[in-house]
Amino acid sequence: MDRDLTAKDINQQKRRLWIWVLAVTGVIIASVWVLRNSLSNTIKPSEIRVAVAEIGDVENTLTASGEIQPEFEVVVTSPITAVIQQAYLDAGAAVKTGDKILELDKEFTQLNFEKGRDQLALKRNGIVKQRWDLEKSFYDLKISDSIKALRINSLRAEVENAKRLQKAGGGTREAIEQAEQNLRIAELEKRQLENDIRVKQQTMRADIEDLELGAQIQSKDLQELQRKLQQANIVAPRAGVLTYVNKNIGSKVAEGEVLARLADLGGFKVLGSISDNYAEQVRVGMDVIVRINDTQLRGTLTNILPSVQNNIVNFDVQLNDKAHKLLRPKMKVEVYLITAARARVVRVASGSGFTGVPVQDVFVLINDKVAERRTVKVGLSNFDFVELQEGVKPGEKVIVNDLSKFKNVKELEIK
Repeated sequence: MDRDLTAKDINQQKRRLWIWVLAVTGVIIASVWVLRNSLSNTIKPSEIRVAVAEIGDVENTLTASGEIQPEFEVVVTSPITAVIQQAYLDAGAAVKTGDKILELDKEFTQLNFEKGRDQLALKRNGIVKQRWDLEKSFYDLKISDSIKALRINSLRAEVENAKRLQKAGGGTREAIEQAEQNLRIAELEKRQLENDIRVKQQTMRADIEDLELGAQIQSKDLQELQRKLQQANIVAPRAGVLTYVNKNIGSKVAEGEVLARLADLGGFKVLGSISDNYAEQVRVGMDVIVRINDTQLRGTLTNILPSVQNNIVNFDVQLNDKAHKLLRPKMKVEVYLITAARARVVRVASGSGFTGVPVQDVFVLINDKVAERRTVKVGLSNFDFVELQEGVKPGEKVIVNDLSKFKNVKELEIK
């Protein structure tokens, strides 16, 4: 059974209706506002960056990173196994040729040197003694040879005597044959002795040469050890600045261990690095731009390191102005490898509006209040300029920042 609505119920229904009407109206107004703003063709002058198209040169570059390093660096190593006794200079100190850097404890090496010198003296005395022994042995062989010669002469005389006795009837044939046999034996013994003398001469010469060669080798080893002892007082081999000094006093260092590094700060180079994705485009001889803040330095890529570490290719850059006042060791710099270049083309300053595609849309100012959308053909580009091959003439003003939100707008109002 239906009942009549009270005035209170009627008022509540009216309030609900008005709430729904207001909510729908708000949504419609908001939607219209969003749609209008999304299709707006208006932008503030402060929101755009304008560049004037001009005639100039454009170089296509690959972006890399780099570190400034001294062009020439000397690594000073320990000449001997020793203990660091004293450090005279710290890293960062400027040095001249001959300035003391470190002092090593060379007592052990000095003892080895003196021991080796005594052993060499003994060896040389042994050579003299050996020569005397060999000369005596050779002399004895020569005396024996002389005795053999006299013995042969005596046997020859005996043979002649035996023959005369036989002719006189006082000797026998057997006596002659015995004398001749004794003579032949003596002659063979003399030939054997003469061969021994020749062999002895060669053996004596070889033995003495071996001993003298051993002495020469030991003498050179001593000279090398003496040179290392002289180098044990670590000094600067040339003028420069110390970039590293081992100041661990009392620590033992092995022969060849690095004690100091000395850099010549009169000239610098750049150690560059780039992703191995561009390895095929990196080549020796290509021109390079090194950027320090707003300053650009030119150079040439002179060497590509053969090893690839962590997908990074490293290379050396020789600067044209290697003594520029802004250069500092270990300074991080921007490096740009020039892969191509074109002269006297239409170019504009690079900006976020250029996306790297060969054909794209940009806005060109018709006047101070209106900019029109144009399709341009993009050529070479670098960190400063972009080449515009079609669509823009020299002297026209181009908006170079990102205006992708106006991609559906043909004209842009600036106010």
